[in-house]
Amino acid sequence: MELTSSGVGTFEVSFPKRAADDAGGTTSPEELIAAAHSSCYAMQLSALIGEAGGTPQSLDIRADVSLGPHDPGFKLTGIVLTVRAEVDGLDAAGFARVAQAAKESCPVSKALTGVAITLDAALE
Repeated sequence: MELTSSGVGTFEVSFPKRAADDAGGTTSPEELIAAAHSSCYAMQLSALIGEAGGTPQSLDIRADVSLGPHDPGFKLTGIVLTVRAEVDGLDAAGFARVAQAAKESCPVSKALTGVAITLDAALE
């Protein structure tokens, strides 16, 4: 699989490696979705923090995508967005509101509406 628009690179994709502890240099569609979701969410969250009067100092965002059986085949069964942040100008309640709004308004979240998305967001 090649990321042609950005020219970032070519990646080996392997179905058997989805469940392996050691991917051996390959990726999976779930890992690519996780990367797209976490980066899109980070941009949306940063923008909404600014709109709310805050300044993000650090945003650590991880998306974990689960895959499970579905007749026929497989389907994404859930995504957990884990967010740890240092933000000036917002208290914990304000940050929680903005984090939830970012989850709901992120374009990738919108594209994945058929998948349960759980948010675990906290200030550090």
